[in-house]
Amino acid sequence: MKKNNILNTKNNDFSSIKLPLQSLSRTCFGRVGGQDKSFVSWKPGTMIYPLPAVMISCGETEEEYNILTVSWVGTICTNPPMCYISVRPERHSYEIIKRTGEFVINLTNEELAYAIDWCGVKSGKNVNKFMEMKLTPVKGEMVNAPLIKESPLCIECRVKEIIPLGSHDMFISEVINVQADTRYIDQKSDTFDLEKAKLIAYSHGHYHKLGEEIGRFGWTVRKKKL
Repeated sequence: MKKNNILNTKNNDFSSIKLPLQSLSRTCFGRVGGQDKSFVSWKPGTMIYPLPAVMISCGETEEEYNILTVSWVGTICTNPPMCYISVRPERHSYEIIKRTGEFVINLTNEELAYAIDWCGVKSGKNVNKFMEMKLTPVKGEMVNAPLIKESPLCIECRVKEIIPLGSHDMFISEVINVQADTRYIDQKSDTFDLEKAKLIAYSHGHYHKLGEEIGRFGWTVRKKKL
């Protein structure tokens, strides 16, 4: 007998979705581009993708240095600069970050793709992730937590508040320092060159390269040069 596998959404994970559309409710919104425009309804889940693929480094001493792969991460304020990460309480790094109140967000690129996935499926309780992945811990300038030397850009953070949400706790944090690899700094504009850094993103359980630029902020209203 065939299984009726409508949605593979265990734990709200939409990384592998099979949709026999006739089994779901559809809402038609007329025609767009000569085709019917319609939607299907899924149960609530985490569908805000793509997201940055980052490695969080933490610990006060070399003995407890650890790396945690996180995708629930983002900016929440410009002035003062603030961000958040959301971590499951059962993760090994959770207690370290909670106790020390510090961590570093390390952006990742194509060269670190293997390491970011490996660090996300292994526990720091059992292995030294820096050693196993041949990554170099460097003590932060403003925090005791280490940054990852191989990362193109490292964001030093200090925890301001911890908010229990459910499966994850949110660490609302202040950005107190940023260190960028000089290889990716555009000398003319003194900006971080995203394309040159070859950053990667996370989407639905998969890692992706970033695509080409299609516009800049405000380009729709910028006056054309005569």
